[in-house]
Amino acid sequence: MTDGPKYGFDTLQIHAGARPDPATGARQTPIYQSTAFVFRDAEHAAALFNLQEVGYIYSRLTNPTVAVLQERIATLEGGAGAVCCSSGHAAQIMALFPLMAPGLNVVVSTRLYGGTITQFGQTIKRFGWEATFVDFDDLDAVKAAINDKTRAVFCEAIANPGGYITDLDAISAIADAAEIPLVVDNTSATPYLCRPIEHGATLVVHSTTKYLTGNGTVTGGCVVDSGTFDWSANDKFPSLSQPEPAYHGLKFHETFGPLAFTFHGIAIGLRDLGMTMNPQAAHYTLMGTETLSLRMDRHVENAVKIAEWLEKDDRVDYVTYAGLKSSPYFDRVKKICPRGAGGLFTFAVKGGYDACVKLVNALEIFSHVANLGDARSLIIHSASTTHRQLTTEQQRAAGAAPEVVRVSIGIEDADDLIADLDQALSKAVS
Repeated sequence: MTDGPKYGFDTLQIHAGARPDPATGARQTPIYQSTAFVFRDAEHAAALFNLQEVGYIYSRLTNPTVAVLQERIATLEGGAGAVCCSSGHAAQIMALFPLMAPGLNVVVSTRLYGGTITQFGQTIKRFGWEATFVDFDDLDAVKAAINDKTRAVFCEAIANPGGYITDLDAISAIADAAEIPLVVDNTSATPYLCRPIEHGATLVVHSTTKYLTGNGTVTGGCVVDSGTFDWSANDKFPSLSQPEPAYHGLKFHETFGPLAFTFHGIAIGLRDLGMTMNPQAAHYTLMGTETLSLRMDRHVENAVKIAEWLEKDDRVDYVTYAGLKSSPYFDRVKKICPRGAGGLFTFAVKGGYDACVKLVNALEIFSHVANLGDARSLIIHSASTTHRQLTTEQQRAAGAAPEVVRVSIGIEDADDLIADLDQALSKAVS
């Protein structure tokens, strides 16, 4: 079931990619907890290893449980294919791996998750890659940052932690003009709230750990390929357009067309980087996707109610939720995320850093964890945790200033969450 226009989102989130198990008739996708898969004969094995036939070899590369999740996420995003991997950070490296080489760069938004800023600002330098950080609200600056060594543009649809909305249409137009792909992290929005491919994205990445799973049990990542980019239009992407020595000179784009990036992600990325999603994690995420739309509607409903309450509270300096009419991104929500601005935002507590720490310690329903997208409501003081490694200037640019806390609003009773925030704020700003 991959024909997107034929079925609605609520149907696809349950059925896409899944079929009754042919051996047993099991209706839920089984956990194929197997390292390897038996070949029919030597000729079958050779065809699989030569990429002449699609099938299962070894679970580092392909696994039936993971394959169902890949097809489901690709369908929900409107993509041609997808590759699942071990985490959201793994997905980001997997997305860049076929595009980059030593001396090349990627232009990225300043409004990113703190771990992503560190990964792009520090870790990828060990590969000889560079990242140029730009305020993506400044379109002229984005254009100016792109040069002949740039191989991708990267941003988040709904930026973590502040909940800022990126103008994907404007950014994709810039990337198109430069003949390079736009990579969009859609973790905070999910394909229910935002479909970046419809706004011009070439690749979409997810930390499936978050809203797609929705229950805080397993880590995972995914790279979705739109299937629309012409990798052979120029010589910028030789990994996809030129002969691959490991497969007797096979050219991925020439051979696989719209699925070139997906096949490369499996045959090269997972084979050599080994950042594999395990089948049990895929199973938990498949179960999570079945209720995605129901949960996201509740996340948005609760977030709006709580953000409006916080905005009126004298103990709070400001709230960054894009779903508020006072937000500079409110009109952008209607275009990019028509079903709502998600459940993630920040607010600044009067009293600064120390008051934020007191607030976090005083909460009872909210869990103080380094995660988001759970059914439970979560809170974290980013400046002392996820963004601790950044300078104060970087923290502020990322929306994680010292006086700010990030909340991921869950699906509990909104009045209970407000009461919990009320009592904690009283203790923090007494």
